[in-house]
Formats: sequence, C-alpha cells, structure tokens
Amino acid sequence: MTVRRLLASIHDVTPVHAARLDRLVPIVEAAVGAGRYALLVVPDFHRRGRLTGDPQFERRLRGWADAGCEIFLHGFTHIDESDHAGAAARWKASRMTAGEGEFLGLSTLDAEARIAEGRDMIEQLTGRPIAGFVAPAWLYGEDSLAALAAQNVLMIEDHFRVWNPQTSAVLARGPVVTYASRSRARIASSILWSRLATGLLARASTVRLAVHPHDVDSPRLLREIARALSAFARTHRPSAYAELLPGRFS
Repeated sequence: MTVRRLLASIHDVTPVHAARLDRLVPIVEAAVGAGRYALLVVPDFHRRGRLTGDPQFERRLRGWADAGCEIFLHGFTHIDESDHAGAAARWKASRMTAGEGEFLGLSTLDAEARIAEGRDMIEQLTGRPIAGFVAPAWLYGEDSLAALAAQNVLMIEDHFRVWNPQTSAVLARGPVVTYASRSRARIASSILWSRLATGLLARASTVRLAVHPHDVDSPRLLREIARALSAFARTHRPSAYAELLPGRFS
C-alpha cells in the first residue's frame, strides 16, 4: 500500500516573529502533532533578528528540535539585495516575491558563505545537522544551486518539487499549498487555492503545506489553515521530509 505523506512546514522562524509563532505553532500541532512538522529558520531575519542574540529563542529552537521538528536553513537574511542580470531573474525578483528572494541573485561565493555560516549557527544551537535548505520565496539562482551542491546539502525544495541539488534526483513532485496575507485579494486567492487543493491533492503521494508567521494576522487565513491541515491529515500521514531520502521509508 502506498503511503501518502503530509509535509507541513513553518517558514520564517526567527526571534522577530516570536509572538506570531506563539499563535501559529499550536494550530499546526493541533492538526499534525508535536514535532511532526518542519521549521525553516532564518539566522538573521532582515538583519534585525539574529538567532544568537536571543537566548530565550535559542532555547525554544532547541526544544522544537528535541521534540522531533526538522530544522531547515531558510536563507540567511531573507532580503534580496542583488542586482539581477537577465529579464527572467528581474521578473521573478519583482513579481514572485516582495523583495525576499535572497538566493536568486547571489554569486556562488556569497551563497556558499551564507549557507556555511547559517548552517553552523543552527547546528551549534540544536546539536543536530540541518535537514536541508529552502531558499526564501523558493527562488534559486544557478549560482546558489551550485553553492548548495558544493556545501553538501542533501535536500532543497521549490514551489513544485523536492530534490537533491548534488544529483538532481527528484524526491517529490507537486505544488506546495501556501498562503499570502499582503492584501485582501491575495488572502482570497490563497483560500480558494487551499480549498481546491484539499480535493485535487487528496490522492497525491506527497502533499506539502507551508505557513508563515504573518498568516496569523488574518483570522480568515488561520481558519483555512486549520481546516486544510486537518483535511490533509485525514488522507495523508504527517511525516518528515527525511522519509523522502533513499532508504528512509519508515
């Protein structure tokens, strides 16, 4: 019998969003269970929320890791400060995110440095290897992909797949269910997609659902997130990303 997996994740985990995380984490845990979701951690969110500058948040992060949460590196600052070459990159930077695509335009050298520093910071805090890397806004440049392969990161994801950047082996396919809270129109379209997705993806082998701290600013989004997570948890087993790796099908 084919196992259907639900991979739930919380993005933008940072001391800057501590209060929002207080509200968001219980909603996710109510549907999938404690420790049955991934945390995407930003080491220095917008250059104002460095992990190592907040002992209380450091303890929270260790506690989540001890409870079983997978910890992914999620960029370093989550700010796009690059000058983009090429029309495609400029379009992605301006249309697919609001200045958050940090790893879209970095050079290989700069990307490697941020990956190495961020990974070291997280691993020293949690005492565990990172589970993988997810670029802010799911946007990668060719140089950042080369850096991830060179840094021996085994798992990354974008909007449509999870894969190994060293071998290019695809570990899972399918659109991620996520939410946008920047405007009423984005909230409405997010809710529509979420409701459609719980039907369209009911038989998918792997479902990914990602939430962000600012989702708690919209009561409508919070209600839909709770509904969608509960619906998917009935058809898919809340699981770890690590189960996608070869030999990890427990």
